[in-house]
Amino acid sequence: MPILLDLFITFAKVGVMTFGGGYAMLPILQREVVENKHWATDEELTDYFAIGQCTPGVIAVNTATFVGRKQAGVLGGVFTTFGVVFPSLVIITALAGLISHFSDQPIVQNAFAGIRVCVCVLIFNSVLKLAKSSIVDKITFFIFLLVTVLGFFTDLSPVLFVLLAGFAGIVLKVWGAKK
Repeated sequence: MPILLDLFITFAKVGVMTFGGGYAMLPILQREVVENKHWATDEELTDYFAIGQCTPGVIAVNTATFVGRKQAGVLGGVFTTFGVVFPSLVIITALAGLISHFSDQPIVQNAFAGIRVCVCVLIFNSVLKLAKSSIVDKITFFIFLLVTVLGFFTDLSPVLFVLLAGFAGIVLKVWGAKK
């Protein structure tokens, strides 16, 4: 039972600190799951994000479920999933009645503007950390550049990017091994 409680509390901490969506939680997840708890490696966490992006649902919930299942089976997945959404559920319920009364206030609008900028920086820092552990050779650098360019200049689905990058990784690695 202690592992289930630890999973719940850890992911509740992650959930309460997440502003701006799943990508904003990347640095917090990386610190808690990889550095502090050693429940996953950087590579595993990157894989969880990639799979979580391709599957239905919220990336934060999907990633939490993967980590929980790895640590404590299906019940672990349930506890981490509930842990990561619990703070949002409580906070949103409490704020729902209040926000409509205060959303037009300049101080509230300015606070949200500041939070949005902060979230962008957190996401950028996460991208840099993930890139360091993911771009390990010329092939992965080529895939990174290709997806970056296509991401900027097309409206292709992220699911398609992940599938194509996975296929390219397989083909290029096999082709490179045959040389």
